[in-house]
Amino acid sequence: MALPLRTSLTLCLAPRSRAFSVSAAQQANSAYKLVVVGGGSGGCSVAAKFAKKLGKGKLAVIEPAQTHYYQPMWTLVGGGMKSAEQSGRPMKDVLPAAADWIQDRVVSFDPSSNKVTTSSGDEISYEYLVVAMGIQINWDGIKGLKEALDTPGVCSNYSPKYAEKTYKELQAFKEGNAIFTFPNTPIKCPGAPQKIMYIADQYFRKTGKRDKANIIYNTSLPVLFGVKKYADALWEVVKKRDITVNTRRCLTEVRPDTREAVFVNLDKPDEQYVEEYEMLHATPNMSAPDVLKSCPDLCDAAGYVDVSKDTMQHNRFPNVFAIGDCSSLPTSKTAAAVAAECGILAKNLRAVMAGQKAQATYDGYTSCPLVTGYSKAILAEFKYGAEPLETFPINQGKERWTSFIMKKELMPFLYWKLMLNGNWNGPRTFRKLLHFGMGN
Repeated sequence: MALPLRTSLTLCLAPRSRAFSVSAAQQANSAYKLVVVGGGSGGCSVAAKFAKKLGKGKLAVIEPAQTHYYQPMWTLVGGGMKSAEQSGRPMKDVLPAAADWIQDRVVSFDPSSNKVTTSSGDEISYEYLVVAMGIQINWDGIKGLKEALDTPGVCSNYSPKYAEKTYKELQAFKEGNAIFTFPNTPIKCPGAPQKIMYIADQYFRKTGKRDKANIIYNTSLPVLFGVKKYADALWEVVKKRDITVNTRRCLTEVRPDTREAVFVNLDKPDEQYVEEYEMLHATPNMSAPDVLKSCPDLCDAAGYVDVSKDTMQHNRFPNVFAIGDCSSLPTSKTAAAVAAECGILAKNLRAVMAGQKAQATYDGYTSCPLVTGYSKAILAEFKYGAEPLETFPINQGKERWTSFIMKKELMPFLYWKLMLNGNWNGPRTFRKLLHFGMGN
């Protein structure tokens, strides 16, 4: 049913033009009205909203990567429901045609002088800056993990390469401990470490291996999920499926030679646990990008861009904004959050460009479709204060097939065809309609 719908919707939308690539010689000491640092979901979406209006030569996106990934799909890749190739598109095809794409990496920020410096040594000046660098994955932050990912049994859905390996490990699993971890750092998509666990449970059941599998979820958090409504629902899922959950337990080392994982009790650091694994899905440590951590004028103590949680405008430099995972916004780091942030940021940046105050307010909306297997999901939606903010007038804390189909089919369409074109700011309008104008 989904394929004809997807095809018809695609035909209604004009193909996207390719971004103009700027050579190193052309970009040297260039000046732009707006510079966007980062070509991920936030960077692409913001650029799309401003490129045509500003015109050629006025907006630059600085991004070294050749491929843009829809990262939420990696959970499905790990479960064998999608391929890694489906999660990626050439960067030149997702950036707006009117933007200059500078294929380089920013190595320093100088917000007092309104300029950034790239790894080529070029200085790019700006009138306005949007930082959209995402979060940095530190594969070497857990002893032995980086090396272990190239050995049997160890995988991670936080990379297209290792997500494909996850499905291979599900297939190769015979018996023993299947361990899933959540680190003691901020991470992108906090629900992802347990989504693959529920998929693994169902895969083992389908292939007759569940009675030989001991599924364990070791999380550094004191709770199963940060929003109580959805945490309560997930506790029912793990109890029903006989999954062991250990809170405040953090992975510190992987020993691939002996297939052992070492954990520490965060409440009692002297207590360590060594657990053998047949399969280990490890979520790596993450942090703000190193280049941001080296710019204290721009960032907070943890290295995230120091912006107002309401307007996304920098607290010291009014011509600077930040969006997504690299920002100090106190909400979950998800693509859904970026979509909602983008609409507010665009309004405020336009206002500032016009000499007005930034007044549009972001409520912290984010969403995490908690896939619980091959056919169901819990559609978690919430805002600042970990308060549910649901789009549909039903209880989204229940496992539903419709929520799963939205995650698997509808959300990728919204991402590629609407969000990256600057035409999707989250479901707020639909939420108001479905709640007869009474919702936030």
